[in-house]
Amino acid sequence: MSDLTYVRVGTRWAYVCILLELGAREIIGQSAGANKNAELVHKAFSTVKGNLFDIQMFHTDRGSEFDNMLIDELLDSFQINRSLSMKDCPYDNAVAESTFKMIKAEFIYSRRFETLDSSSWNCWIMSTGSTTSVYTEHLDTCHQQSLRDPVPYKICPTYC
Repeated sequence: MSDLTYVRVGTRWAYVCILLELGAREIIGQSAGANKNAELVHKAFSTVKGNLFDIQMFHTDRGSEFDNMLIDELLDSFQINRSLSMKDCPYDNAVAESTFKMIKAEFIYSRRFETLDSSSWNCWIMSTGSTTSVYTEHLDTCHQQSLRDPVPYKICPTYC
């Protein structure tokens, strides 16, 4: 599953694309850039640490960033099936939307980013590319003693 959102960077807007693995609700790919386009989605796929051939399904809304020739070629190359949200059905992408809500509430709104190259932005982008979820990372940062990483408990990597 994937979606895009916007964040304030300096005096302009920047865009963030995430790829979610629904089984563990973890971010497996991400990218940020000045333009909301297919290249941003393509760049997010390039950050996936696992084998792209293991991804069985790619679900998104009907935005032109996802439904275009560049993404079609990428999905065809790795034999990934496409799933688009039903027309006028915002609930299909609810997991991605709730993930963005959490990211903004827990990370973005409490900071000011001057550039996409700022150290705090890069630190967060790199840490979300790991095998732990954003929520897990946040709780680890808050020193929650009883938290256990969900990754060892995964049975089958479905990815997106």
